Amino acid sequence: MSRSIVRQSKFRHVFGQAVKADQAYDDIRVSKVTWDSSFCAVNPKFLAVIVESSGGGAFLVMPLSKMGRVDKNYPLVVGHSGPVLDIDWCPHNDNILASCSEDTTAMVWQIPDHTPSRPISEPIVVLEGHSKRVGIIKWHPTARNILLTAGSDNLIIIWNVGTGEALITMDDHPDLIYSVGWNYNGSLFCTTCKDRRLRVCDPRKNEVVAERLSPHEGIRPMRAIFTREGNIFTTGFTRMSQRELGLWDPTNFEEPIALLELDTSNGVLLPFYDPDTNIVYLSGKGDSSIRYFEITEEPPYVHYISTFSSKEPQRGMGFMPKRGVDVSKCEIARLYKLHERKCEPIMMTVPRKSDLFQDDLFPDTAGPDPAVEPEEWMDGRDADPILVSMRDGYVPPKSRELKVSKKNVLDSRPATRRSMSAVDGSSLPPQLLEKLIEEIQNLKATVLSQEKRICDLENKLSKYTNGTV
Repeated sequence: MSRSIVRQSKFRHVFGQAVKADQAYDDIRVSKVTWDSSFCAVNPKFLAVIVESSGGGAFLVMPLSKMGRVDKNYPLVVGHSGPVLDIDWCPHNDNILASCSEDTTAMVWQIPDHTPSRPISEPIVVLEGHSKRVGIIKWHPTARNILLTAGSDNLIIIWNVGTGEALITMDDHPDLIYSVGWNYNGSLFCTTCKDRRLRVCDPRKNEVVAERLSPHEGIRPMRAIFTREGNIFTTGFTRMSQRELGLWDPTNFEEPIALLELDTSNGVLLPFYDPDTNIVYLSGKGDSSIRYFEITEEPPYVHYISTFSSKEPQRGMGFMPKRGVDVSKCEIARLYKLHERKCEPIMMTVPRKSDLFQDDLFPDTAGPDPAVEPEEWMDGRDADPILVSMRDGYVPPKSRELKVSKKNVLDSRPATRRSMSAVDGSSLPPQLLEKLIEEIQNLKATVLSQEKRICDLENKLSKYTNGTV
């Protein structure tokens, strides 16, 4: 008697569940720009959504805890003069967000923990280097302050946000870049392009190290991401316009590891990948479903798990970093689905009866500390993300300010510019030096007390403006 063999996997029964209506975010006017980005970015502290706005480019940022109806006068982040096309939270600072726009610029923003009383209009740094609209923005996964932008001028620029300078400019793409994805340690990235090529780029060598023509034979846009093991997962279309996904080994691009046809829908499939579980979630704009697959080392390598379906189509999707999921409910992923007028969290859960922490579901995950400094990364050093335990859940730290020190382009020796005490301390009389140190400490104490006072006043003001007092 033959028996069908069921594949053993702890994720075989993962199911998606939308939150209750009062835990969604209502009355959000999601942007109508026809650009294939996710329009939504989320982290353990904040939800950010690109919205319609009369004054050009704007997006909404609010604490995750602020569920329910969003006040129509809620302060937006405004600063771009054209529509915002993509946004991305910094993986190493939950209060730092980067945005890019049709106005050819990228901007980096510091978002306060409290609700601001007026629109945020002053970015920390403006990155100007593209000559056409900037459609893709991606933080480096392990290096501090390294940010990648890709524009319709077919350039990829890698920036040091801490100094506001462009470190690397790549012009290897002859046509519009559809997607960019860093690998696990940030040593390489992969791109898809309108010329139908999938490329693997080494930014510090400023060269394409591998490429494949037409991983999907259709002419519609493709997407590509690296898996943790270093393979590349792609979504695209067949010649007959069927949606298709593929898995490739970049060291041998001749044959795919796996190639799977899905359906005949039009929407580009946006992949969201969890390196801890090796599960990829596929969401198409205009779809009303999220399919998810497990990537393994056994054939057929990409295993279909299930589909989460709802009635309304999605305008975009945000994906929570693993630090932000609820381990007590065995939640292994959370997606934020954008409707036309609201944002709805969807929890992906493994059914378990035990209330104890499930070690096998929650291995140590990438934490908020960068593994390398920008100078080390530019010098060729690579490091995997610094991992943190999920055993007691993750508590986001208080806001840390991003310091930006623009280099003086007229100064030929920036390394020799030091503080007065560091350079000239040895030549000062001891009494004067002591007096200077005492004055500096007094000034520091004054600044700290004033900062605390300002924070207290802002918190009080936000309570009044939010109607809680």
